[in-house]
Amino acid sequence: MPERVSGPGGAGGAREGDVARETSREARERFFEAPRRGGAVASAGQGRGESARRSAVTLAIVVPCYDEEEVLPATLERLGRVRERLVEDALVTAESTVYFVDDGSRDGTWKLIEAAARERPWVHGIKLSRNRGHQNALLAGLLYVDADAVVTIDSDLQDDPEAIREMMLRHLEGAEIVYGVRSRRETDTFFKRITAEGYYRLLAAFGIDVVFNHSDFRLMGRAAIDALAQFSEVNLFLRGIVPQLGFPSACAYYERGERVRGESKYPLRKMLSFAWTGITSFSAVPLRWITTLGFVVSALSFAVGCWAIAVRLLDPASVPGWASTVVPMAFLGGIQLLSLGVIGEYLAKTYAETKRRPRFIVEKTI
Repeated sequence: MPERVSGPGGAGGAREGDVARETSREARERFFEAPRRGGAVASAGQGRGESARRSAVTLAIVVPCYDEEEVLPATLERLGRVRERLVEDALVTAESTVYFVDDGSRDGTWKLIEAAARERPWVHGIKLSRNRGHQNALLAGLLYVDADAVVTIDSDLQDDPEAIREMMLRHLEGAEIVYGVRSRRETDTFFKRITAEGYYRLLAAFGIDVVFNHSDFRLMGRAAIDALAQFSEVNLFLRGIVPQLGFPSACAYYERGERVRGESKYPLRKMLSFAWTGITSFSAVPLRWITTLGFVVSALSFAVGCWAIAVRLLDPASVPGWASTVVPMAFLGGIQLLSLGVIGEYLAKTYAETKRRPRFIVEKTI
């Protein structure tokens, strides 16, 4: 069972805080000696022992939310229908749940989650104390819930919830991890399609093991989640971490749709930052490029120096122009600043990791 964290609204005596790094059996027993009971604060599952005796598995759907007041009602209804059909087809148990993770929203997202939890016993909520970013919100949901399988999906409904059925079938066939993979990118603009597919190819060129055209729409079994809990890094890039777990995996293909309502919370600036995080968190190739670039620039500088000496010896009357001095200086200065920037980025990530600050703090749960 993964570690849980709970705030004042939680039950079962779990203390507030981020215990995601504590993966030992002793830590789990210390924080969670008793299961959750009753009402709207019911448990997401009954433990691995009982789950193993069921004919179907207990599923939890984790939905990170950040200022999603506008789209949340539609998301709730759509996921409710998907869950109901899975229960009717005996692919999941009736105890299967949907967890909405409020990532420090500033609008009425949490109030909607509270209202939904009162009306629907299968709806639960996790409220983070402040905005921690999409990846940390996903991780909070994965480590908090107790279910045999967990599906993570964004709240904008662009990832097709109907694909969860295919994921469950692949999981029941033995796949511990099932990746939701886009079959095509017809709904994307030309710019986004080219840059996104180019980014996946760039990651592969850097030696980073990622699934092409896969975002964070995936199913993970209990063994995979327990293994994920052992990763304590602060700079999260789950698309790179999950393939490293090494469990049997499969893909469920779907067509990505348009956003139902609201606006995207991932503008170009955030997408570029996320892309850079993925590269620098899993590959040292940029640092090696700096070394290679240093050799190339040194060779060019040596060649230019030899040329200047030869010109001076062969034609003493010639006066070298300012361009032959200023251009190399500007070029070398730019290369040095670029190199320092890349090295500084890696140094900043090392600094963040060594502080060991909590990746998220749960304020309350429903």
